[in-house]
Amino acid sequence: MKEQVVIVGAGLSGLRAASLLQSKGISCRVLEARSRLGGRVLSMAAKDRPELGQFDLGPTWFWPNHESAITKLVKDLGLPTIEQHISGSMLFEQSQTGQAQRHVLPKGAVERSVRLAGGMQSLIDAIASSLPSGTVELNTRVNAIQLEEADGVTIEAEQCDGIKRSFRGAAVILALPPRILAERIAFEPRLPDGLIASLKDKPTWMAGQAKAIAIYDRPFWRDAGLSGQITSWAGPLQEIHDASPDTGYGALFGFFGLPANMRQEIGEEHILRLVTDQLTRLFGPPAGKPIALLYKDWASDPETAVEEDALPLTSFPDYGLPAGKSSWEKRVIFAATETAPGHGGHLEGALQAAERAASEVMKVL
Repeated sequence: MKEQVVIVGAGLSGLRAASLLQSKGISCRVLEARSRLGGRVLSMAAKDRPELGQFDLGPTWFWPNHESAITKLVKDLGLPTIEQHISGSMLFEQSQTGQAQRHVLPKGAVERSVRLAGGMQSLIDAIASSLPSGTVELNTRVNAIQLEEADGVTIEAEQCDGIKRSFRGAAVILALPPRILAERIAFEPRLPDGLIASLKDKPTWMAGQAKAIAIYDRPFWRDAGLSGQITSWAGPLQEIHDASPDTGYGALFGFFGLPANMRQEIGEEHILRLVTDQLTRLFGPPAGKPIALLYKDWASDPETAVEEDALPLTSFPDYGLPAGKSSWEKRVIFAATETAPGHGGHLEGALQAAERAASEVMKVL
């Protein structure tokens, strides 16, 4: 059966593009290499402790004052939100032996941000539930795309059990990180060298990062007048924030200053010991005994990162549509957050890219 549109990638951008097209009566098939929905959106519960809630190991926030697409979508879907906790003093840690400095930030110094109750996965689930049954096929990795003479494309894919599948469509939306699709998918005819170079020149947002979350029975640091926000030069976490749900439990999450190769060399068990040591230094003995610890190293995720993504970013990447025209124009449409006209790398960028891609498809069809 020939679908009108085939979408590669069941992250936020791919699912949103599918929902927009389906709402216009355009049938879609979404192919996802992972065994789950969401892509870089990943909300997890502690093993054997689901009552603690879901915590974001991928993107966490959005900013309502600046990001209109996600703000409207969350409101339209009726998803409950949590204001990011910023009340109290932040800490600045310069060394592992010195006392961390307390600072009270001026009012308005921190831009208002919100999280989703239940994690960002609730946004993914809400969009996916709006799609007709059978729209998404998990465990299906796209390996090749061929442009047909009769105004269409053929997509070659392989399931996790080794079974090969072919899909045909009038157009294909590529909702994957540009570097992943440039390295992993063969195109016939070949994409122009300039276009491939442009794709490879867009670092995958978050791909070099890792994230840890420590969960507690309550947010005890607030009793000491602390916001939970930390900036550290001593590590291993260089940035820490309050990630507490609204159910009474407490949580702290942090981004690592350790580069990807060092994290992989010392291993998860050692890394999490370093994390609890740091939290104990900053917040006292109660921080050393979390109920649970969650960890995700995106640099080790083959569906997210390529080798080049292990290098730390030194500046914000130059995102936007890849450069270079080709015979694929109007049949292959890019829709990852790295291709967004604005807010590249953010959830807002993923939605903007999805809206643009859906609009382009509707013009083609």
